[in-house]
Amino acid sequence: MLPFDELLVAVGEFGPYQKRLCMLSCITGIFFAFLYVGVVFLGSTPGHWCREPGGETIQEMCGWTEEEFRQLTVPRSTLGTFSSCQRFDVDWNITRVDCGNRQDDPSSLNNTRLAPCTNGWAFDPSLSTIVSEFQLVCENAWQADLNQAFLNVGLLLGALVIGYGADRYGRKLCFLISIFGFGISGIGMIFSPNYMVLLVIRIIQGVFGKGAWMSAYVLGKITEIVGSDQRRLVGTVAQLFFTAGVIILPGIAYLIPSWKTLQFSITAPCFLFLVYYWLLPESPRWLLSMKRTTEAMEIVKHMAKKNGKSLPQDYITPGLEDNLSSNPVPWDVFKTPQMKKITLILMYAWFTSSVVYQGLIMRTGIVWGNLHLEFFITGVVELPSALLFYLTVDWLGRRIPFAVSNIIGGLSCLATAFIPEDISWLKTAIAIIGRLGITLGFEIVYLISTELYPTTLRNLGVSVVSSLSDIGGIAAPFLLFRLASVWTELPMVLYGLMSLIYGALVFLLPETKGIDLPESTEDIEALKSVTLKKDFQYIGK
Repeated sequence: MLPFDELLVAVGEFGPYQKRLCMLSCITGIFFAFLYVGVVFLGSTPGHWCREPGGETIQEMCGWTEEEFRQLTVPRSTLGTFSSCQRFDVDWNITRVDCGNRQDDPSSLNNTRLAPCTNGWAFDPSLSTIVSEFQLVCENAWQADLNQAFLNVGLLLGALVIGYGADRYGRKLCFLISIFGFGISGIGMIFSPNYMVLLVIRIIQGVFGKGAWMSAYVLGKITEIVGSDQRRLVGTVAQLFFTAGVIILPGIAYLIPSWKTLQFSITAPCFLFLVYYWLLPESPRWLLSMKRTTEAMEIVKHMAKKNGKSLPQDYITPGLEDNLSSNPVPWDVFKTPQMKKITLILMYAWFTSSVVYQGLIMRTGIVWGNLHLEFFITGVVELPSALLFYLTVDWLGRRIPFAVSNIIGGLSCLATAFIPEDISWLKTAIAIIGRLGITLGFEIVYLISTELYPTTLRNLGVSVVSSLSDIGGIAAPFLLFRLASVWTELPMVLYGLMSLIYGALVFLLPETKGIDLPESTEDIEALKSVTLKKDFQYIGK
């Protein structure tokens, strides 16, 4: 049998052909970022207060502004801010108000009994979000958390369903179906008649969004058609496009305050990716694994031509057909002792990466103020992690930066929790270091997951382990807000401990630096975990 990686050497491991496909595929990462973190803006909570239909008549009669009306009808909290969930227990339809003496009215109501909002809420008119659309505040606020949770349910289902389909029916077909479904569901979300329908659509959007991202990045279009020495560069570029989406999104959201227009703006361009039917080929590595040698060799010949190479006749051999075709099932990732160990560790890695990464993003809404500006800053902070990823994973190997990034991230989270608030500069600096470490670890887990499964199981294997990130995403908002209600920094303690365990487990994985992508389960079993001593030998190379 002739390994596919030998073909790549002959036709060019990262020539103009692969570079073009890499750029085309990585662009999808921008829109996956919009999906993954878009809820921060689509589902933000505008300023709100109890709606008073009778009072609105008085406001109109007296010609008061919204602020003047609130001064009269909305009680204040102990902090002096307007109450969002309580109102004066007054029937404004029968209450006489002196339009010219409104400043004295609030004090006259100081001893008036308060009551919950019974007529719904009025929202800051400058911002329209899913929360204001469906009145998800006060006693209904918990329902707002379901938005991201249901999206992660869809991401989980997409990882399993589309992942299985891509290994059985091909990467390209699943990508095209997923990108079309992603666009339709994203626009359909705008027309949701009620919140329950929106949640169902979020699941569908998650399924297709995850399928499109995985098919484009993790599998056929990028990691399966470049040499092992170029995978870090491809991984870096893909992460930069995702980070670009994180950085661009707050600017778009700032310019478009209506959630429906924003949702349309970040979804509709996805239909342009359907032209990839003519621009992207099927993965030749997958075609060979399915014994479709003729189709695979046509793509390889075209690749050689575009790279200015000539494919020697010796490479076109029946030996390629010796690759085994199979119909994988999810439990195949536990088939051998080595694969079982790898899968369990990667499951915990993906779960922890998601809980901590999403938790740190959502935490900005708890501890900081200007949402658009601070979200932009958190995106910019991720840029150095891409550079660190590129510089370290081939110099030090995969395991050392993978483990150390999570250990540093974990220690930073623990330190941030116990640094006093009056040393804010130090608290912020340590938090940024922690965010860098966690982001770098998340980037490496993408790469190493594609390197630890054979071709016939690669899509399914990555789908199974990455599905734990979606379970982590479901748990993340509940862990953050419930723990923060006990102590604001308690989530950071949890993140720190989880990350330290994560970093220690990474040392049990085999090193994949410079190793060809495995073609069979036998190749996986042949990977032996290198000792810690040998890991550090990479530093001197």
